[in-house]
Amino acid sequence: MSPITPRRIALLVAANTAIAPLAIDAYLPAIPALARTVDASVHLTELSVSLFLFGFALGQLIFGPLSDRLGRRPVLLGGVVVFLLTSLAITQVNSLEMLWALRFLQALGGGASVVNSAAIVRDCFSGREAAKVLSTMVMILMLAPLVAPALGSALLYLADWWLIFAFLAGYAGFVLWLLHRYLPETHGRDPDAPNFVQVLGNYRSVLAHREAMGYICAVSMSFAGMFAFITGSPFLYMEYFDLSPAAYPFVFGANILVMSASNRVNIRLLRYFSPQNNLLWGLAIQLVMGIVLLAVFALGWDSLYSVVPLLVVFVGMQGLIGPNAMSSMLDHFPHMSATATAMQGSIQFSCGALAGVLVGAFQIPSAWPMVLTMVGASVIGNVGVRVLSGHALRQAPASP
Repeated sequence: MSPITPRRIALLVAANTAIAPLAIDAYLPAIPALARTVDASVHLTELSVSLFLFGFALGQLIFGPLSDRLGRRPVLLGGVVVFLLTSLAITQVNSLEMLWALRFLQALGGGASVVNSAAIVRDCFSGREAAKVLSTMVMILMLAPLVAPALGSALLYLADWWLIFAFLAGYAGFVLWLLHRYLPETHGRDPDAPNFVQVLGNYRSVLAHREAMGYICAVSMSFAGMFAFITGSPFLYMEYFDLSPAAYPFVFGANILVMSASNRVNIRLLRYFSPQNNLLWGLAIQLVMGIVLLAVFALGWDSLYSVVPLLVVFVGMQGLIGPNAMSSMLDHFPHMSATATAMQGSIQFSCGALAGVLVGAFQIPSAWPMVLTMVGASVIGNVGVRVLSGHALRQAPASP
């Protein structure tokens, strides 16, 4: 295999990590059609997004420590295989319960695969270099959710919703080949890695680390706000604002364009400011957008022209928040990066799943559950990082 380079690692882990946004976003335009197939409401069918996130969180929590013990490649490749097989099985669902169960299993495989991405970066890089690689990775990764809804919409028109999951299986097969051929083992088998009791102790040490939990709170709440939007967007755009499934991907894709732009800005800002400084800016902008969005709906000024710009900036701040929070958190756990990543990912995706449940479970035909969940998550993220990581944030250098 050729030598490890930042660009190569970023490309490979981005291809692997893209499994998650593709699995979440590609079928969003098809949710009304899928709901008709399984004879359920749109809101109950949207809960398959939350179940995917819960499974994804559990997969990371279980398989992150296994990655530290068995090496990155076995866990990574095994997770992709599970994702591939369950994607094929989903093409045959005919009930809501079967859809929920298979999406949960699909997410377990995805979690086992994706938990290794940030750990692989941390195996090879640290500090600002890790933040830059993560930003490059996330920037490449933005192409997946940008393309996914449009691709899902096209596949829906070509055949039906099942073709979307057949595509996911095909993509997983491509990633399996790519990683098997080009990604070296960056950690290796470690028979002295923590056993089950020690893993619980390691998880406890992450939870007890005040500064790290501040960063986890920031990224998790930002993620929760984003998934409140993702869960509610099929209803908001296709029923509340009466957009067609063909137009939905273009409005949804605007969020990804802003996220990609904020990633580029983050890479440039890291030349002059610390990851912690950029994190605070991203959180503050997100909160302002949430408050204005709240006011727009409260005053009855809601329309596509007033709501979409606020949503795209709110969601787009993930490009400033995600890479910097992850890099700052991982710097505290150099010897158990996969375990720390698993805990962070588990909390993050659980918060996203909970946000989705708050938006969809009550089946309220209104945008208010989505808006209130987004704003509440942003408030908690801003307050949490300052309370838990306040001293470290004040000490963070402004420039290298």
